[in-house]
Amino acid sequence: MSTRPTTTVIDGITHLVTNDPSLGPSDDGPRLGVIRDAAVVIEGDRVVWTGASRNAPAADDRVDARGGALLPGFVDSHTHLVFAGDRTEEFSARMSGRPYTAGGIRTTVAATRAATEAELEANLVRHLREALRQGTTTVETKSGYGLTVEDEARSLRVAARHTSEVTYLGAHVVAPEHAGDPAAYVDLVTGEMLDACAPHARWIDVFCERGAFDGDQARAVLTAGRDRGLIPRVHANQLGHGPGVRLAVELGAASADHCTHLTDADVDALASSAGRTVATLLPGAEFSTRAPWPDARRLLDAGVTVALSTDCNPGSSYTSSMGFCVALAVRDMGMTPDEAVWAATAGGAAALRRADVGRITPGARADLLLLDAPSHVHLAYRPGVPLVAGVWRGGVREV
Repeated sequence: MSTRPTTTVIDGITHLVTNDPSLGPSDDGPRLGVIRDAAVVIEGDRVVWTGASRNAPAADDRVDARGGALLPGFVDSHTHLVFAGDRTEEFSARMSGRPYTAGGIRTTVAATRAATEAELEANLVRHLREALRQGTTTVETKSGYGLTVEDEARSLRVAARHTSEVTYLGAHVVAPEHAGDPAAYVDLVTGEMLDACAPHARWIDVFCERGAFDGDQARAVLTAGRDRGLIPRVHANQLGHGPGVRLAVELGAASADHCTHLTDADVDALASSAGRTVATLLPGAEFSTRAPWPDARRLLDAGVTVALSTDCNPGSSYTSSMGFCVALAVRDMGMTPDEAVWAATAGGAAALRRADVGRITPGARADLLLLDAPSHVHLAYRPGVPLVAGVWRGGVREV
């Protein structure tokens, strides 16, 4: 005989961010759908009720938010967490004036190939737990540090044991053993490697950039993956102007990621996609590489859907903190606190084409982030302060 799932009411919420504009006043973060003096009821792994605390239905258990703010769990839609080794020396050199280039990826490739599968998995789990403690409840992660058929496939197998948002990135850079024949490597990525990797992934990605893959090579990779049922996403326009953004829009990619160097035509293309291709901005990379900041204000004013993500990786953005990225976006990229929080939650969900996360509304997954602060604005107002007081993932309190 089945039993009803336990219900829990979280009340004492000063500031509830629902990301449903129909639920909150238009003068208080209209996209955020803020409810003040609020409560949330979860049953099993779902939200079943939101509203004013005085109207909350009875529940089996109660959690007092003690005047804190409750947000959807962060949705980190761009990470590289299956790797071994670190690149401390490269970072130190970069802080001393050496510019960032795509070639540093090969250092991590060597370490990743040398690691055992157990070592790769332990490192992945460590970073996922670190992100969870900081409020991230949904994580996309990629391969891309193996660059052989077996190393890419095992990276994806490891990732798929811990998240459903897995991306095949065999086209990260040209593998060292194919340095003299990039065309042969593209053939491998779109042939035998794709055959081995497609069963373990939802997405396909390519680093369309100088030092990595040009527009024609990127198109070949993405179309081959799409023909195998993988959905495209693109590392686009990080190091300079190029075809990546417009290629992403043309091929219906879920996101164009980085978007640091954009022409008017690039912005127009993203805007014309009407949210189908999200511009995912990765301020941790600009922080770590001292590159120019993406102009989020320009994108938002053009009507582009924007997401924020960490780009957590050992070379160019070794942070798992979405809160830190929110603060950077507000301080240096022209976003308001409301826009940055929306981009780190609902925006990330849009970049993953997910309707069940990134919001707190009936039917959504009960992925929740409780702050020891009276509003979401404190994520930018108090950067670097450990404000996370509680995290629920699928209705289970993890923090």
